[in-house]
Amino acid sequence: MNIYFVAHGTTTDNEAEIASGWKDVGLSKLGEDQARQVVEHVNSLKFDFICCSDLKRATDTVKLAFGSKYPVITDNRLRELNYGDFNGKPNSEVGWRKSKYITESFPNGESYEQAMVRLHSFYNELKQKYPNKNVLVVGHRATQFGLDTLILGKTLDECLAAPFRWQPYWEYHL
Repeated sequence: MNIYFVAHGTTTDNEAEIASGWKDVGLSKLGEDQARQVVEHVNSLKFDFICCSDLKRATDTVKLAFGSKYPVITDNRLRELNYGDFNGKPNSEVGWRKSKYITESFPNGESYEQAMVRLHSFYNELKQKYPNKNVLVVGHRATQFGLDTLILGKTLDECLAAPFRWQPYWEYHL
């Protein structure tokens, strides 16, 4: 199975330096433009279907990029990390805490390890049902951490330590 990962477009929270987590925030004008440009970056690739988080920023990215060109599977297991009481708080309050919550849950939220269980569950189910498909996944940093830990064998410490560097898409083989 080939999985291509695309990060959702920039949100109003991203621009305001807010850690959204499970807060259901929409795309900014820049994010809408980025979403429309996704198709240009993956134009040469053929997908059997798209999987995306159920949060608005991911579903809107898919709608703006592809319309109804591909079947879409929306699944809440592809969500960002649930920061619990810190959903929607400034990055300055959340960012430095993240490494503390690899094994321990954010207050009223989840840990990175818990998020990886749900994400790995989704990816393993996807592989069982569709072993020879080309799939586009649109999601969040945690969505990508699920791929990095499951397929590339990265640790959560490594995932959190690596700065996010945008690229048109990432390719994984499951």
